[in-house]
Amino acid sequence: MRAWFAIPLWQRVIAALILGIATGLIWGPGAESIKIVGDIFIAFIKMLVVPLIFFSLVAGVASIGDLRKLGSVGWRAMLLFVVTGQIAVWLGLALGTFLKPGSGIDGRSMALDQSALEKAQDRQENAQSFKDMILDIVPDSPVQVMADVNVLPLIVFSLLIGIGILMAKEEGKPVLTIFESGSVVMQKVTMVVMELTPFGVFALMAWVSGTLGTNALAALGQLVLLNYLGCLLIIGIIYAGMIKFIARLPVIAFFRGIVDPIAVSYSTASSNATLPVTLRAAERNLGISNSVASFVISLGATINMNGTAMYLGLATLFGAQAFGVQLDMADYVTISVLGTLGAIGAAGIPGSGLIMMVLVFGAVGVPLETIALVAGIDRIMDMMRTTTNVTGDAAVATTVAVMTGEIDTAEMISADDV
Repeated sequence: MRAWFAIPLWQRVIAALILGIATGLIWGPGAESIKIVGDIFIAFIKMLVVPLIFFSLVAGVASIGDLRKLGSVGWRAMLLFVVTGQIAVWLGLALGTFLKPGSGIDGRSMALDQSALEKAQDRQENAQSFKDMILDIVPDSPVQVMADVNVLPLIVFSLLIGIGILMAKEEGKPVLTIFESGSVVMQKVTMVVMELTPFGVFALMAWVSGTLGTNALAALGQLVLLNYLGCLLIIGIIYAGMIKFIARLPVIAFFRGIVDPIAVSYSTASSNATLPVTLRAAERNLGISNSVASFVISLGATINMNGTAMYLGLATLFGAQAFGVQLDMADYVTISVLGTLGAIGAAGIPGSGLIMMVLVFGAVGVPLETIALVAGIDRIMDMMRTTTNVTGDAAVATTVAVMTGEIDTAEMISADDV
């Protein structure tokens, strides 16, 4: 048992992925008999959605502190987080629309729970008006919303609770402590569930490769490549552009200064685990003041998940194409909003992107069975998404520090000359 846990989780997942594919190709359709192991893993993921979003969002909003006191730093950071998040999710939608990674899979031919497809069709046939959609985001009963896993009104309720804690100031601190503790507890629970990943990945990949063969594997491989392409575009264009044209600093010097956070984030797939390394690099290598670095990067590790936002858009179209779900422009707008909110609600730990898929898929009628398709390869993609998220935290912190005069640019440039 100790030897098992001594192996890093990502290595166990990769090994399970390879073994699952080999087992499925050899076993064929009979591999469906072990799919129940993967179904249990997916059920655990669904179980985490409501408490993880509720505690994480409330704690994230409340941790902003006094917005009036934070002043220019707070609104600039939030603006950059939201704008870059929207760009990222639309980038994912563009990649999915034009390159169609899910078109090589006929999900309807698999032995799935047909009720998932029926629900998707019912949702499209009984599409709500814009007025109804607006009304539905205001929860009649928060308890009922949680019981029904109706995530959009849950997000609205969570945001209001976070704002209420901010407005209560000192009297709200005991409640904030509860939510911060709850957020930490849910992250630990999520980490426990993530230990099941190798077993779930093995069963799901055996099922996918055994049922659909090489066509499914090729489509999943394309999804992985598009995930990496999207993340590289975010880093190379959006973040590099911020540093070059807004902060007006040397791009190479910036990336050289955050080599350590990039390496740690890729290996751990956890923004939270990388946080101390990112803070140290921001202050020592980039010359950002402690006050700006600690606020922006800590907040970013909670709500700035552009890699995740991009992937939620991409994965939603992948599922829609695989299961023959037609999406219109209204659905795209819904995905863009929920993708950004889902990224904000995602915890900075491995596997949180899978959990947020429930939020976006359910809103536009994409069957949740899509999660079973992508779960096997999620860890490979999660590593790159986390690197993107962490790089974004550093880029926003640097840009805000330049705007507010809270950076020693000579320190970054001198580090580049070494």
